[in-house]
Amino acid sequence: MLTLDMIYKAQHVLKEVIRSTDLIKAPKINPQADVYLKTENLQITGSFKVRGAYYKISQLTPEEREKGVIACSAGNHAQGVALAATKAGIKSLICLPDGAPISKVEATKSYGAEVCLVPGVYDDAYNKALQLRDEKGYTFIHPFDDEMVIAGQGTIGLELLEQLPDVDAVVVPIGGGGLISGVAFAIKSLNPKIKVYGVQAAGAPSMYNSINDGKIERLDSVSTIADGIAVKEPGENTFKLVNQYVDGVYTVTEDEISCAILSLIEQHKLIAEGAGAVPVAAVMFNKIPAIQGKKVVCLVSGGNVDVTILSRVIRRGLVKSGRASLLTIELVDKPGQLVGVSKIIADLGGNVTGVHHERADEGENISGCFLRIQLETRNFEHLEQIRTALKDAGFKVVDNA
Repeated sequence: MLTLDMIYKAQHVLKEVIRSTDLIKAPKINPQADVYLKTENLQITGSFKVRGAYYKISQLTPEEREKGVIACSAGNHAQGVALAATKAGIKSLICLPDGAPISKVEATKSYGAEVCLVPGVYDDAYNKALQLRDEKGYTFIHPFDDEMVIAGQGTIGLELLEQLPDVDAVVVPIGGGGLISGVAFAIKSLNPKIKVYGVQAAGAPSMYNSINDGKIERLDSVSTIADGIAVKEPGENTFKLVNQYVDGVYTVTEDEISCAILSLIEQHKLIAEGAGAVPVAAVMFNKIPAIQGKKVVCLVSGGNVDVTILSRVIRRGLVKSGRASLLTIELVDKPGQLVGVSKIIADLGGNVTGVHHERADEGENISGCFLRIQLETRNFEHLEQIRTALKDAGFKVVDNA
């Protein structure tokens, strides 16, 4: 059974291994609140996961240590288990789906684990891990539904209260629920007045649905850029703890997550993966109604974003915030039209990044053409100012995206 003593013990065990991550002020995330970021994306291995994995492994019996540990993960948990086992001198085997990004496979190996690539998806790798556990006698290190793992994650709650004792609310990402269970239990045990809120991706709302319906529910599928919290079903332990200690669970969209990632890069020079950015997204877009005027901590849980998708995420964030758009303008094909459009945009401070000129289709005005302009603007208000000026000058703006 999870106790506060377990979390304090975990804090003592982890003291020489993990980093006590900084709490930094983030005034631009939401001007209506006093926002801080708990930077677990700067933790060793790039994620909070090493806390729970290391504490769990530290408590193994000599017999269990001799046989080694096994885990299943496509990301942060794998790296946490690998590092923790290597530091403890224990063999680790990590089952990964064979479609896992090469960068994550290599990172897991670099921390000293043996990797078993399993054909299929996460569930196939999970089943393979359980099979090998039973065959070889390994100890399975669950990514979230284990009380020692939860106690390790709960050490973040203790750190937060040391760093900001008068915090009003803490906003935490939820996948399977191990992180928020530990953080909420620690904080509420010491100060029940502090609010703890959870956030999930709208494309993977397993805990959100389960809490709202009062029972554990399994999703048929999940789809989100926040792959670290793309969990189909919460754990039994975590569901109970969230139900008891968490004040509300909310969801954010893919566009909102992308905007949060972009804001963290631009404003705070922090790289956050999708899962780590969901608390920031919830606070940015006022998804949590009770935080205005409060001291609020967003727990940025990890920074292991796959760089191959980062550019797409940034682009999506630019579009969502009105910083990048596509204007389509219907013109009469005669000299000087492009100059006229360009002058209006330049005079208003817009930046043209791409131009595509094409003739009108058959059946339309024979002298007509379309001008598609990729544009950088400050925000939606700036974009609308440019659109209005073009219309006032007699240009027909067809659409923008």
